[in-house]
Amino acid sequence: MPAAATATDTAATFTVGVLTKEAADSAYAAEDYARAASLYAALIAANGESPEIYFNLGNAYYRQDSLARAILYYERSLLLNPADADTRFNLELARAKTVDKVVPQTEFFFVSAFMNVVHAFSPRTWTLAGWITFALMLILAAVYLFVPRIGLQKAAFAGAIVALIVCIISNVAAFTQRSQMINRTGAVIMTPSAVVKSTPSQGGTDLFILHEGTHVEITDATMRQWVEIRMADGKTGWMERSSIEVI
Repeated sequence: MPAAATATDTAATFTVGVLTKEAADSAYAAEDYARAASLYAALIAANGESPEIYFNLGNAYYRQDSLARAILYYERSLLLNPADADTRFNLELARAKTVDKVVPQTEFFFVSAFMNVVHAFSPRTWTLAGWITFALMLILAAVYLFVPRIGLQKAAFAGAIVALIVCIISNVAAFTQRSQMINRTGAVIMTPSAVVKSTPSQGGTDLFILHEGTHVEITDATMRQWVEIRMADGKTGWMERSSIEVI
């Protein structure tokens, strides 16, 4: 699996008193993974979410064979930066060691294609692309309106249409990713095993059992002690809120 990200220009930003990201990276390099995990967690608590720190935190837990925690933090890293190939690789590596092998339902092609496009870049990249293509569209529109040469007008018109399409896609992708970050419905099973019930009560019928590290989607979180979940294979049911942690 790829090594933890090294401290670069972000090292000075992630500080808590005398604690720096370099100190956490050093603990990881020294194979003191428990200390590294503690330091990375402290950095996030003090400075807010960071895909790089979540990635390193996931690596630290993976090295301790804490699959549920590793998967949770890899998932959080991907939520912030879904285009990162190293994080996605490590996540799949960790998932391969979990007990539950869930086969996702087949999605419509256009849905899968759309989500692949959305996750091709980070929200910041999509936002930047939206602004650039919007500015380019205005420039090309001005060329079309004010330059009398027919050849340039045709090229500018075609370019403006392409820029408009890319601008719309960029803004939709950025909005979709930011919505996913704000309205978090994904969760990871954190307990060794969790029983999924037919109703939100201990007296409900046992439907199936899930194990640590399995990803679920929360479909109803209105109750205090129970949440309704849906699996990637379409199975649904209720489980205790204490068994999961939201991504």
